[in-house]
Amino acid sequence: MTRRGWLLFLGLSVIWGVPYLMIRVAVEDLDPLIVAFARTALGALLLLPIALYQRTLWPVFRRWKPLLVYTLIEISGPWLLLGHAETRLTSSTTGLLIALVPPIAAVIVTRLGHDRLDARRLIGLGIGLGGVAALVGLDIHFSDLPAIGAVVLTAIGYAIGPIIINRKLNDLPPMGVVTASLIVAAVIYAPFAPFVWPSAVTLDAGLSVLGLAVICTALAFLVLFALIAEAGPARATVITYISPAVSLLLGVVVLSEPLTTGMLIGFPLVILGSIMGTARQRKPSIPPPVPVAVPEK
Repeated sequence: MTRRGWLLFLGLSVIWGVPYLMIRVAVEDLDPLIVAFARTALGALLLLPIALYQRTLWPVFRRWKPLLVYTLIEISGPWLLLGHAETRLTSSTTGLLIALVPPIAAVIVTRLGHDRLDARRLIGLGIGLGGVAALVGLDIHFSDLPAIGAVVLTAIGYAIGPIIINRKLNDLPPMGVVTASLIVAAVIYAPFAPFVWPSAVTLDAGLSVLGLAVICTALAFLVLFALIAEAGPARATVITYISPAVSLLLGVVVLSEPLTTGMLIGFPLVILGSIMGTARQRKPSIPPPVPVAVPEK
């Protein structure tokens, strides 16, 4: 990979490690639905001129059924669930649990018949689950289990979304898919936003929402497309292994979240398990689908 490719890779790894911190700050003062709505609406407005200039929106909206399913599974549901989860969980814990996305995707792809799990990958999945068990067992209170469930559902959505793109939207321009999905997500949230609209917005919450929209959504996707063009989609998805470390570091340093025993044990196990569980076979009979866009997360 070229120097430019490495810079894009490191930049995107950091960018997609940041959202959990910003969501955690924003939901201190704003309803999670408002955070998700503002993020999608602002992100869509920022990307819309590019999509219109490239004339990539109309072909995507013509295929509205898979677009709607993708939006619900990859954006609308996960971003709302993440917000609610972070009213209970630290940003560090949330970011580490999202590292479950690659193993979940590996299992789903296997069940769909596109790949198979050999002994190494099964061991990797077991190690990753052991890391999650250590994190949950040592750090999580019983009252936090619904929040854990919300993050797990988010991880499942993040794992399924790229598969939908690969099967139903892969021939469409990525910029059009992303912009259209953000527009649809904002429209889905909009009818409910007035019921939880804040009377005032604190500076910290406002800056966090703005950062989510500008940095973690609009800029992130632009960097992602540049990285895919530079290094290919397979290498681009490796950021999934780096961003949880960024999330953990930011949570501890910026928000003074505790570095717990569960994190110290669970984090390396989750990352090791994810790498082993998603490693490609040397001679796959049928190539697995490769995600073309993975929202931060």
